[in-house]
Amino acid sequence: MYIALLTYTAPETEVDYALPDHSDWLRKQFTKGIFLVAGKGDGRADQVILTRSCLRGKLDAVLATDPFVVQRLARYDVIEFTATRTAQELLAINEAIAS
Repeated sequence: MYIALLTYTAPETEVDYALPDHSDWLRKQFTKGIFLVAGKGDGRADQVILTRSCLRGKLDAVLATDPFVVQRLARYDVIEFTATRTAQELLAINEAIAS
């Protein structure tokens, strides 16, 4: 699994113009089953996304298509991790434990 931390590299007034395209892009990634959770960050990151396990190259390619990245308004830092404990409600998304 991965945690993708999105940080704006442009003023939020510029980011706001691309927000509808970014929202559409997010929706597509959820529909494809790549993203599991997304939301606003706490200051260290402007947005946080939890993704399914996949090849890192595939994730990097997906993140590169984010309109925020394409328009050079933001960048991603990615943390890879293997979940070893999961709350009952999340067991279905923990491939490491489910398999």
